[in-house]
Amino acid sequence: MNTDILQGQWKQLKGKVQQKWGELTNDELDRIEGKREELIGLVQEKYGRSREDVEAEVNDFLANFADY
Repeated sequence: MNTDILQGQWKQLKGKVQQKWGELTNDELDRIEGKREELIGLVQEKYGRSREDVEAEVNDFLANFADY
C-alpha cells in the first residue's frame, strides 16, 4: 500500500491499527495521520522493538488492506 493510499484511507484503517497495537492512543493515531514512517516509529517506541521487526510487521499489516 503506498503512502498516498494509506493517508487517504487512514480513517478506515485507524481502528484496525488500534486493534493490532492497542497501546497506541487515538491522539497519537490522529497525530500521525496515516504516515507510514511515523506509524513505524510510534510502534517501535511503544513496544520497544527493533525498527526492522516493526517495519516488517507494519508492512504485513498494511498488505492485508491493499485491496481496500
